[in-house]
Amino acid sequence: MKLSRQLPLNALRVFEAVARLQNFTRAAEELGMTQTAVSYQIKLLEEHLGDTVFIRKPRALQLTETGTHLLPKVAEAFDLLAEAMQAARHTIDATLDIHSPPTFASHWLSPRLAGFRARHPNIGVRLLRMMDASEKQGTVPDITIRISAKPPENLVCHPIMRLRYSPMLSPELAASIGGIHEPADLLKLPWISEIDGAWLDWFESAKISPASIRPTSLDALGAQDIEARAAISGHGVAMLSPFFFRDDLSSGRLIQPFDLSAGDGKTYWLAYPAARRNMRKIQAFRQWIEETMATDLADHALQTLLPEARPATA
Repeated sequence: MKLSRQLPLNALRVFEAVARLQNFTRAAEELGMTQTAVSYQIKLLEEHLGDTVFIRKPRALQLTETGTHLLPKVAEAFDLLAEAMQAARHTIDATLDIHSPPTFASHWLSPRLAGFRARHPNIGVRLLRMMDASEKQGTVPDITIRISAKPPENLVCHPIMRLRYSPMLSPELAASIGGIHEPADLLKLPWISEIDGAWLDWFESAKISPASIRPTSLDALGAQDIEARAAISGHGVAMLSPFFFRDDLSSGRLIQPFDLSAGDGKTYWLAYPAARRNMRKIQAFRQWIEETMATDLADHALQTLLPEARPATA
């Protein structure tokens, strides 16, 4: 038999409030119920027990012997439930689970998480790098960072940024063909990034055709951090975002021969389940990442776009 049929939980909740307050009217106000509804729940409880729990007097309310024996255990049970809920809520709020694409996780988010922890020392962070943040896992993360042209369905989504991309390579590879002086020189070298529709705008703007590109045998499945490491090692040219690889550019490990860049039509989204929209840790992280991203974009003169403000989607 179901527990709800064995125990009239709603009636017991009403009984505890009436007994504690010793008044039907005050109990109704506390519970957000009508006095008639409170009386009905007490009647249901008495029918379930086969005995009365209150003696109703003109100016007083007195527990019967059955009610007197019942009250301490009922009150203790609701106290235990309240403690369990508080403990569960604390556990949920204690750690923030984030799933993120690898490059965003390693080249932007992870180095800055100390700032979030300093602002919210009571919230732990568990960061999982995933090639596809939409990939189904055993548990639903609190937050996922998604990359897509449209906001992911069935989630509350906030745009974080859009990126622009440009060919990059190691200075040694560039020197191997006497330097990169014009976009057509890039066609003399092998390419790490797969040249699909996302990058054709760059070639069109550069007034060259990608038809003669020699691809490498490396398939990084579009993971920029892997392609960047391969480019630094001299394996070829990669379409990368200056936003993520500013340190490699400033140190000279990578060079960006031309200021010309192109977008891929995709947005980085901060996404979370609608049922968790009011959780303190999620709202704290959203505020932090939006502020941190805005400051970062303002501090660097990179061809990186902060999406226009738009309402969250679910």
